[in-house]
Amino acid sequence: MATTTERLNEVAVVPQKRRARVFKLALPAVGEQVLNTFVGLADIFLIGNLSFAAATTLGYTGTDALNGVGLANQMVWLVTVLFAAVGVGATAIVARSRGAHDMQTANQALKQSLLLGLLLGFVAMALTYLLAPAAMQLLGAAPEIQPLGVSFLRIAALAFVPTALLFLGTAVLRGVGDTRTPLFVMLGVNVVNIAICLLLINGNAGFPALGVEGAAIGAAVARGGGGIVIVLLLLRGRSGLKLDLDLRPQWDMIKRIARIGMPSGGEQLVFQGALLVFVTFVTGLGKPAYAAHNVVLNIESLSFLPGMGYAIAASTLVGQSLGSGKPEEAQADAYEAQWQGVIMMTVLGAFMVLFPRQLIGLFTHDPAVQAAGEMPMRLAGLFQPLLAINFIMSGALRGAGETRWPLYTKLISTWGIRLPLVMLLLHWGFGLTGVWIGMTADFGVQAALAWWRFKQGRWKTLRV
Repeated sequence: MATTTERLNEVAVVPQKRRARVFKLALPAVGEQVLNTFVGLADIFLIGNLSFAAATTLGYTGTDALNGVGLANQMVWLVTVLFAAVGVGATAIVARSRGAHDMQTANQALKQSLLLGLLLGFVAMALTYLLAPAAMQLLGAAPEIQPLGVSFLRIAALAFVPTALLFLGTAVLRGVGDTRTPLFVMLGVNVVNIAICLLLINGNAGFPALGVEGAAIGAAVARGGGGIVIVLLLLRGRSGLKLDLDLRPQWDMIKRIARIGMPSGGEQLVFQGALLVFVTFVTGLGKPAYAAHNVVLNIESLSFLPGMGYAIAASTLVGQSLGSGKPEEAQADAYEAQWQGVIMMTVLGAFMVLFPRQLIGLFTHDPAVQAAGEMPMRLAGLFQPLLAINFIMSGALRGAGETRWPLYTKLISTWGIRLPLVMLLLHWGFGLTGVWIGMTADFGVQAALAWWRFKQGRWKTLRV
């Protein structure tokens, strides 16, 4: 009888242990994602509140600056997701290796992913710097906005090499279950960014007012410095990982990283390519509408960060459990991460539904921008649970090495549903609200497809 009671108690404790384990891993990852996004958010906030004196000196308004930075960040994000794609492959291999107690393979993946990051960083820097004017024209920037976007983009490009190392170093650390080191590094990145922006955007402590250029310098110096810090930490050794300076190519490992990461890169190119088309629809609605869209996107980017953090936790735990030969444990961890993330994002979404104007008012005092963004903000709040399911289930699939399905999902949903629906709603006169209705439908379909694929269970037998 005692034995039976002990077994029942053991079974009852297991979900609690799993809940705590997932939360302990996810919470620093959520914090890291918040801080990563806050770099751009701080720039948007300070630029949106450009002082009258600075605006007079620089010759443009806060709304113009907001639009220029917003458009340029579309291209910066496109580049950084390519770095993150390599990180997906590295995370999956490192997590499997950690689960199998094979740290030699994990360190090989570390070195080769950083080597790929160096190459991608140099290529991205050169192309972005040269093609910045064409990129602004492609995005449909107004003539007075184009020079602002070009200036921001070129300064940001100068830091793409260390930025790539930042993204890949943190991805590998997460693969071994270390989500705290990336959190502390990103905290430092934010402190540096905010300090520089406060000095340079409006001009303080004797520094000139640089506006958009000041925001770009802050972000570039901060992220570049973060990349250098990550490399130094890995050279010293961190969480079982140790980087040495023998970075000769190991083609078998590079192929493994690429085989997993390339579909993820393709997924992001498909999605970002659709967004480039998508943003031209929004810029066509006028400056207040685009400024409102940009502000709502930045606020929403904070609300979905718990989903991204829990996706990291799910990816790490799934990879490690598969590496140790425990697929059912991997499945249980992914579902626990999903429910925790859904609850957290639903609560945040409720604030967006209830207080849209107050949230937008934190970033701009323009009444036209606030009015244009009110309904989109409410819609953004409503689809937060769908985003959570999509992010976390897709993260679990990537942790298993299943990176093709999220690519197919983006092709089906973003190109096949979002863009046609938005075009139709704009034709019917729905304006910016129609744009966000299309986004809601897109994320709903993505969530359903990701959940269905994970439930099938084919990912349990994949090899990476």
